[in-house]
Amino acid sequence: MTYHPKSDFMTVMMERGFLADCTDYQGLDEALTKGVVPGYIGFDATAKSLHVGSLIQIMMLHWLQKTGHKPITLMGGGTTKVGDPSFRADERPLLTPAQIDDNISGIKQVFAKYISYDDAPTGALMLNNAEWLDDLNYLDFLRDIGRHFSVNRMLSFESVKSRLDREQSLSFLEFNYMILQAYDFLELNRRYGCLVQFGGSDQWGNIVNGIDLTRRVLDHEIYGLTSPLLTTSDGKKMGKSANGAVWLNADMCAPYEFWQFWRNTTDADVGRFLKLYTEMPLDECDRLGALEGSEINAAKIILANEVTTLCHGAEAAAAAEATAREVFEKGGVGAELPTVTLTLDDFAEVISHGADPDDPNVASTFFIPAHSLFLKAGLVKSGKEAKRLFAENGARINDVLEADITRKFSPSDFSSPIKLSAGKKRHALVQLG
Repeated sequence: MTYHPKSDFMTVMMERGFLADCTDYQGLDEALTKGVVPGYIGFDATAKSLHVGSLIQIMMLHWLQKTGHKPITLMGGGTTKVGDPSFRADERPLLTPAQIDDNISGIKQVFAKYISYDDAPTGALMLNNAEWLDDLNYLDFLRDIGRHFSVNRMLSFESVKSRLDREQSLSFLEFNYMILQAYDFLELNRRYGCLVQFGGSDQWGNIVNGIDLTRRVLDHEIYGLTSPLLTTSDGKKMGKSANGAVWLNADMCAPYEFWQFWRNTTDADVGRFLKLYTEMPLDECDRLGALEGSEINAAKIILANEVTTLCHGAEAAAAAEATAREVFEKGGVGAELPTVTLTLDDFAEVISHGADPDDPNVASTFFIPAHSLFLKAGLVKSGKEAKRLFAENGARINDVLEADITRKFSPSDFSSPIKLSAGKKRHALVQLG
């Protein structure tokens, strides 16, 4: 549809590519022009960090505050105990309360880098839905809330329907998730005047449920706005790299690896990602995204620097770029490269059992093969992948092509760190601790 927004926030959402759908474009836009609008996104605590796939939602909260409104980050301390079944083939593993609390502690670290938590009218709130979900009385909840939900309608939502169409089990526990999420929106509206829920387009059904419930129980008008589920131009799911998920916490994904993920963006995605993940002016995003040939590489470095600065700080971004230049342009060993530390337990003893590994005369009888180094460094995921890498001349050790997958390295070879390279873009250091 063609809609010309009046509010700064809706303008940003539309112009920068954040908007997939909205329950009421005009109603939300008018609310945003009348005063401070609280809006929320819920994040279940299924891991100790969010990954790049969640960054589009975090940036939506960033722009909400930047345009004069109030972000609410809702930790799913309660809903994580159930698990969102949306578009999943199987049930999520159940976590203990201690695991959930530990994950929440890790997830919280990233938000303060994107939004400000203070006492200002637009100061963000950090909440946990366990505050109201943990103490619910089951019979009262069924009578007061459950009666507003039609099972027929719940079964029609695509997230549930797709699971049932594949004849995959959907537990009663999971089926309750959408009711609990809807109740979150009701409680946030009742307690904090929250007017809008944001989420990926896969959350559309859950968001609509919350809006309907709040209208029925409180007779309040509230809204939902979804972002597109991003894939890269080559069809890959956003947030995944050759090494797995690209986490937002530095202790789970080093700033250099994070920077390198964005530096490796495909040419066709540069302009789009600049609009979504940076604050750069739109015309500059368009200009950089339109570059071709070798010039687009400069745009990718700008993208990597801007996104890394927001997430990890300007110093980390500068260090990552310096390391990349050292590794790629000069063939050196950059200080910020991912580093794996081996112990003597990682080496296989080839002569005698029970020998003292600290004895210099014995140490040389221990070795580790080249393919194991690449596995331990995370540059390959399996022995089969290692064989293919070596066979296709993609493995380098200290910048020298290595074809022998069984080449043996003893502890004495690690007097200084060994640089491993898988192809042209992925590197790591291995050292002996």
